[in-house]
Amino acid sequence: MGQFADRCDPGRRAWIAEAVRVVEADANRSADTHLHVFPLPAAWGVDLYLKDESVHPTGSLKHRLARSLFLYGLANGWICEGTTIIEASSGSTAVSEAYFARLLGLPFVAVMPASTSPEKIALIEFYGGRCHLVDDPSSIYAESRRLARECGGHFMDQFTYAERATDWRGNNNIAEAIFEQMALERYPEPSWVVVGAGTGGTSATIGRYARYRRFATRVAVVDPEGSAFFDAYERGDTSGTAPGSRIEGIGRPRVEPSFLPSVIDRMIRVPDAASVAGMRWAAEVAGLGVGGSTGTNLWGAALLIAEMVERGERGSVVTLICDGADRYAHTYGSDAWLTQQGLDVAPYLAGLRAFRATGASPTAGSG
Repeated sequence: MGQFADRCDPGRRAWIAEAVRVVEADANRSADTHLHVFPLPAAWGVDLYLKDESVHPTGSLKHRLARSLFLYGLANGWICEGTTIIEASSGSTAVSEAYFARLLGLPFVAVMPASTSPEKIALIEFYGGRCHLVDDPSSIYAESRRLARECGGHFMDQFTYAERATDWRGNNNIAEAIFEQMALERYPEPSWVVVGAGTGGTSATIGRYARYRRFATRVAVVDPEGSAFFDAYERGDTSGTAPGSRIEGIGRPRVEPSFLPSVIDRMIRVPDAASVAGMRWAAEVAGLGVGGSTGTNLWGAALLIAEMVERGERGSVVTLICDGADRYAHTYGSDAWLTQQGLDVAPYLAGLRAFRATGASPTAGSG
């Protein structure tokens, strides 16, 4: 007669099943996000599109990631009734996770750098989360593990699980959405998709999906100054550390486990002042209020489009609106803050204006 070790708990499984339904219902209520055409001279034969992830219920691209991380944790049995959710974040992922935690009636604690914008802190608290701020940004991982251990909670660890929690083959991920929405455009298969890397999950998803679907689309990752990703990619390894980034949501002081260099075709280092210039350029040209990481995306997209124009190459480039400008009113939106940080936006904004007028690469001050 065989021995049995039975851990089946019907009540626990029933709670998880209902939690999955609640999270999936959130996705079902939302139509996919808009794909904006960014105005460029028609004679260039190059079209630029911005996929507007700021219109998610929690206002950023991280809404998709938070949903995937919750489904991953629920399906793995890591999240159960009453589980305290802990996350290390620069802000936007924590905002989205606080939203889903509230949907499920779970306590939520965000471990974040003390420099996180006050607007993001207020949003996390609005959704019922608690903010645990640390002075050293590199300590958010260890502090999150400590808090989870002490309260018996679950550390979501977006920086490890982002690339595996998202189904890169489809299931309404960001890559599938982009290619479906591009289907009726004059250049439906983008020459480039330009994204930043915080966890690395978005670039991993898009890079894998393009290969899986046999698209020739290339993935460019823009990386702000102070981030460890660019140097590691250039060296061909994942070692090394860096000071960290002033552009919230992208760039890291270390190379995160979810960052997959093998699916990235090019990396572009972007000065912080160029990222803020990109924000202002989006408002000036397209009337779009976007955050700093979107400004980084636009600078990188402009560099790539200038190359295409110079070669006489026609095609399309897609990038993302990661979140809105309202989250950065006291930082990137403040001239006083920029002066305090030693950031001179003017030469970069002039470079972007010249790019749109002539097609020349916006290299002003890029070093």
